[in-house]
Amino acid sequence: MAEKSGADILVECLIDLGVEVVFGYPGGAVLPIYDALYNHPTIKHVLVRHEQGATHMAEGYARSTGKPGVVLVTSGPGATNAVTGITDALMDSIPMIVITGQVPTQLIGTDAFQEADTVGITRHCTKHNYLVKDPGKLAGVVHEAFHIATTGRPGPVVIDIPKNVQIATAPYKRPEPVQHASYRPQIKADAAGIDAAVEMLAAAERPIFYTGGGVINSGPQASALLRELAALTGAPVTSTLMGLGAFPASSDQWLGMLGMHGTYEANWAMNQADLILCVGARFDDRVTGRLDAFAPNSRKVHIDIDRSSINKIVDVDVAIQADVASALDDMIALWKQRGHEQADLSAWWDRIAEWRTKKSLAYVENGTEIMPQRAIADLYTACQATGKDVIITTEVGQHQMWAAQHFGFEAPNKWLTSGGLGTMGYGFPAAIGAQMGNPDSLAICIAGDASVQMNIQEMGTASQYRLPVKLFILNNEYMGMVRQWQELTYESRYSNSYSDSLPDFVKLGEAYGWTGIRIEEPGDLEAGIRQMLETPGPVIVDCRVAKLSNCFPMIPSGAAHTEMMLDPNQIAGIMSDEAKALV
Repeated sequence: MAEKSGADILVECLIDLGVEVVFGYPGGAVLPIYDALYNHPTIKHVLVRHEQGATHMAEGYARSTGKPGVVLVTSGPGATNAVTGITDALMDSIPMIVITGQVPTQLIGTDAFQEADTVGITRHCTKHNYLVKDPGKLAGVVHEAFHIATTGRPGPVVIDIPKNVQIATAPYKRPEPVQHASYRPQIKADAAGIDAAVEMLAAAERPIFYTGGGVINSGPQASALLRELAALTGAPVTSTLMGLGAFPASSDQWLGMLGMHGTYEANWAMNQADLILCVGARFDDRVTGRLDAFAPNSRKVHIDIDRSSINKIVDVDVAIQADVASALDDMIALWKQRGHEQADLSAWWDRIAEWRTKKSLAYVENGTEIMPQRAIADLYTACQATGKDVIITTEVGQHQMWAAQHFGFEAPNKWLTSGGLGTMGYGFPAAIGAQMGNPDSLAICIAGDASVQMNIQEMGTASQYRLPVKLFILNNEYMGMVRQWQELTYESRYSNSYSDSLPDFVKLGEAYGWTGIRIEEPGDLEAGIRQMLETPGPVIVDCRVAKLSNCFPMIPSGAAHTEMMLDPNQIAGIMSDEAKALV
């Protein structure tokens, strides 16, 4: 076997593993790797403007394609700039490989120029991480890293490579398939758990499917199987923010999203159900509300590939550790084998119909301002009319919740948002990554005027690679969700939540070579959105919406599902100090 440099070994591994795109930013500690990439044009390198942008692009690429995202950054500040995106990927279970440069091994621990303890810094925000000190071990590490990132509960893995290891040589032979001694995710469910879940589902009078991002992470088959099992049982389906698209929004069985800004019917159905089948969700605090009042009279089945997520927050009656697709397939097979028929759930659906009459997503229009909910609804209608495959990303804030409420998702991997970490600055680079991975699709980022500025420099990336992403900004001149919480918790004292020096987004877009559009009147909304969708190349839209609109319905922190707020007039200064601590 011919000797290769560590940098060449790394690039050969990426090629062998099928990597097509790398998002990165060069620096001194990774120059040998960049030189190796120069000779391997089969890998497309996307030059970002900030390392955080690289990680979010890799997330968007991974979530929209099902392939792991790959990031390449330098040592020190390059690595630390990537930490937010790494943590975001860990929280939302996104497969990502982050390759970081490091100072030469003999300088580690000397406070050398651009040195940081990358392994120590990322130990608690990665699924696993490595410091590679021997070029002969690099190939095995890279292949193992991809295996760990993409199997079990997906997540980010960091590979830290000192510069002298990149230069040193070693023989390269493609490793055998990884058989890790201790890391063996459980894919197949225990038969007893499947048996119990099926019989409980068949006997339930008020069942509900509570679904999450794990359904989507499991792959397209899991979404198809969820739809099949829901059809067999006739039970209602709700979802977390991360699970939108796993079940079609157009279905009569769909109750909408649940949780803090979920629908009235979804939250009440969860509260009153006699059986909750949790599929790939984790009972997080934004879903459960006050724990002692969460679904008090229900039995609970929890399907999750991550053992640590089961019984962590809510105790369940049946725990099924398995891949979602595998478990659902087993449940469907057993349901059919035993000849179970769809139960009469008419009384349950009658109660749900009553809750639906609340029309919790309704909003009032005044004719003089663009309501943000209307902007999202019109965007959805216009996207449907194009007939194109549309991928929606969001930043974090009110606009994110309005998008989740008013944009209907029919398929998985079309809704990309930051859930667990709630990262402002995620959505725009994620749209770039999704567009790069899906060149025939239409990637649209729904953003707020505050959060979009976190990584707005990535407009240059979209321009350089001629990516026709669309940036749709709901501009209310506030950090909207912060302002809403200040109304709830601090008697509307708007401390530093107003943006009084916003850029001219249209001129900013033009400076980057984008098309800029401004929409200020309700009557111009439809035409402005149509112009955005019909314009080739990247487009930024400054959509001026009602400044003081709030996101409803809402369950305040520390409240129960049965204490949903529907009336915006309820909002001013109602929360206790104890509840404020949970915001």
